[in-house]
Amino acid sequence: MKSNSFYTVVQVAELLQVHWQTVLNYIKSGKLEAVKLGRGYRISQEALATFVKMNSSRS
Repeated sequence: MKSNSFYTVVQVAELLQVHWQTVLNYIKSGKLEAVKLGRGYRISQEALATFVKMNSSRS
């Protein structure tokens, strides 16, 4: 995948297997970095990878 790929909120929700509103909550709480584009958000591949890495370490 390209390092400059961007995903929509719905695409990220599908990848993480969560509701799209959950992804918005992650963005609004600062847990997931996103760029506001028009009325929606775009999440970079790097930001998504960082989010997954930070949240997959469960003890």
